Amino acid sequence: MEGTPVTVESVREVGPDTVALELETPAKFDALPGQFVLLRAAPEGEEIARHYTLSSSSVGDTFEITVGIDPDGDLSPWLAGLDGGETVHIDGPFGTITYEGDRDVVPIAGGPGIGPAVSIAEAAHEAGHEAVVIYQDDDPAHRERLEALETAGATVRVVDEDADAELADAIASHHEEGQLYAFGFDDFVTFVADAIDDAGGDADDALIENFG
Repeated sequence: MEGTPVTVESVREVGPDTVALELETPAKFDALPGQFVLLRAAPEGEEIARHYTLSSSSVGDTFEITVGIDPDGDLSPWLAGLDGGETVHIDGPFGTITYEGDRDVVPIAGGPGIGPAVSIAEAAHEAGHEAVVIYQDDDPAHRERLEALETAGATVRVVDEDADAELADAIASHHEEGQLYAFGFDDFVTFVADAIDDAGGDADDALIENFG
């Protein structure tokens, strides 16, 4: 199997149908919030590869990815069922959508996009900057981290999946408060880009990661 073998240190539930995997950091692995890895595993003896964005605000001995579980998927249910101690393979980090601790941020997340969004918000606070997290999901993940961010002074706005008007209002209210990021699937990030433009901002200045 290609890639660098790493140990799965732990797997924990962080929301409905969502787990966080803590992975061993390989040598010379230097990733920034917003970047992603290619993870390879062979649950049934056949190699499967998927991209996952980091959800930890920094990289030390370990780093974290957040995995949304598709019950019919060929990899995510297997990852969610791991106990820790298993080996997977990774390539990366990849991606130019990053946060380098230099400014206030407004990460906007849909569904599994909350992983990189919360990591960027945490990194901003750790660097002494402000953060606004806008998150659209009926069953939010990473509640504890979002609550900790609010306690630390961040603004967190969570809206339901069908509350597009409320999402657009949140974007209009906060789009000038920092570097805009958006993480999510195609329909979501397209809506976010349109909402930024409608609010008088420039979606071309936002850092947008489309999960497909």
